[in-house]
Amino acid sequence: MSFDIALSGIQSINQQLNSTSNNIANAGTYGFKSSRANFSAMYAGSRATGTEIGSLTQSMSLNGGVLNTGRALDAAIDGRGYFVSRDAQNTMSYSRVGIFSASNEGKLIDANGRLVQGYAAVKGSTALGTMGDMLIPTGQIPAVASTKLAYAANMSSEWPIKAVAFDKTNELSYNSGKSSILYDSLGAKHSLGQYFVKTAAGVDVHYTFDNADVTPVTKMTFDTNGKLVTGTSATPVLPTPPGAAPMSVTIDYARTTQLAGASPTTPDPPDGYASGTYTGVELATDGSVVAKYTNGQKQSIGVIALATSPDEGALTAVNDTSWVASTTSGTAMYDRPGVGMAGKLVTSSLEQSNVDITSELVGLMTSQRNYQANSKVISTENAMLQSLMQAL
Repeated sequence: MSFDIALSGIQSINQQLNSTSNNIANAGTYGFKSSRANFSAMYAGSRATGTEIGSLTQSMSLNGGVLNTGRALDAAIDGRGYFVSRDAQNTMSYSRVGIFSASNEGKLIDANGRLVQGYAAVKGSTALGTMGDMLIPTGQIPAVASTKLAYAANMSSEWPIKAVAFDKTNELSYNSGKSSILYDSLGAKHSLGQYFVKTAAGVDVHYTFDNADVTPVTKMTFDTNGKLVTGTSATPVLPTPPGAAPMSVTIDYARTTQLAGASPTTPDPPDGYASGTYTGVELATDGSVVAKYTNGQKQSIGVIALATSPDEGALTAVNDTSWVASTTSGTAMYDRPGVGMAGKLVTSSLEQSNVDITSELVGLMTSQRNYQANSKVISTENAMLQSLMQAL
């Protein structure tokens, strides 16, 4: 009987070595979670029959270190969540490995070619759509005509009043000037000039469009505290560019003042832009997937989904450092990064394996000692049987 008990010990140690060797082999695997073989005593009634590996415990709640990669489509999770991907069989896989890229079909995929799941952006709304594949608009985005421009400056009260009539070619006829870029509906660039002239009543603003004078002149007046009273906005009459739609641009001067001292300006860029071609995609810290274009524009196409499981330790490990739901893991819960226990994203980074090499090597030495002890039991029983046979 002792022979069978010792043999069960050797068999269980071999199974434990499988777990230990797998941990060591994956010490450099991104997002890997170590496992532990748990021994259980066996009994037949009150009689001891040895040991077995009763269960395997996955260290799911222990996160690995974070490695900065500098790649815009790498991400680690600071929390309990998992990235969600859908394979060709429509099976949802969960992983801690955030290595993403754009496929030639215009979809966001993980390192194994599975479709990353997320919430699509809804145009004109802060709400998100339903969870599904992340579609990337890889073509061109159309031009958008400029419609507004904000301009804040100090029309210094120390400016001299101009005695000569305004002439854009004569710098002595105005106190300050500013040129801004506008875009028409075709994406063509145009120049809007603003010339500020100090008068006895306040400040007159003259305009040019592509260096041609346009009307009307905006007349600004200020109170005794230097606050703008009239002329807080203007809409110059702009000519229609050839082949484009008529242009209308409103200029906001509400933050303009007339105080003593320097005349700093803080113009905001106009809201229009030329057409652009897709150049790439990147991840934001809030989980947003952002497409980039040659015209400098960035477009959020959605937010990556993160999953949490009621019993993450019961998830079934599969290939590609991933897990799938089991009958005991419960129904996965999905949300955007930064919500609940899912955690937030650490972009341009990857999570390293949570394997503790030192502990694994100590475990190897313990397994070796236990193996030798069980082998000694078998050799001792064998020697006793041989002595008995010789005595007979």
